[in-house]
Amino acid sequence: MERSMRSIVSDILTWPWFSEPHGYNFNGHLVRDPGGNICIDPVEPTEDDMNALLREGVAWIILTNRNHSRAANRVRARTGARTLIHADDADHARSQETELDDALEVGGTVGPLEVVDASGKSPGEVALLWRDRGILIVGDAIIGNPPGQCGLLPERVMDGPARLRSNLRKLLDLDFDILLVGDGEPILQNGKARLKELVGTFPD
Repeated sequence: MERSMRSIVSDILTWPWFSEPHGYNFNGHLVRDPGGNICIDPVEPTEDDMNALLREGVAWIILTNRNHSRAANRVRARTGARTLIHADDADHARSQETELDDALEVGGTVGPLEVVDASGKSPGEVALLWRDRGILIVGDAIIGNPPGQCGLLPERVMDGPARLRSNLRKLLDLDFDILLVGDGEPILQNGKARLKELVGTFPD
């Protein structure tokens, strides 16, 4: 399967790692920003991908949730980036030997990205809103599967399914059109409409 870093939208690069058990790609993202590039949920890079990360430079690695450490240690070691995660997910990530530097706070920012509460699957999960661009980046809160639609991971892997559903409803208050996902296929237009369709299936 073809794997290489590519531009997905202006100033955001992505690269995949195919998960055989899930049957879809896990995705890493690199947001270009003059104040320092931001790598989000980095999946295992090929050497070509790593060389691209080194060429681009990485200032920060953001982990959207406790289960997305993925290749963060490797990228951190090679690039000198600082790794950030919400405090409520930090202990679990450390138990997986993830090296962490700083804490994310809901309502805070990293470069152009605003940190948004997406907790429920885990207590410290966040989403990232690039408000000026109408882009929402999520980790495990929403998956892009089936392709072109928004889906959820199984409830058995969620700490608080009702909390997640509540926070996904609140995401509809945000202004975005592009939805980039850590798992599955991105939705490059009408992402908010696709999320609204998913939310419409939730129990009251």
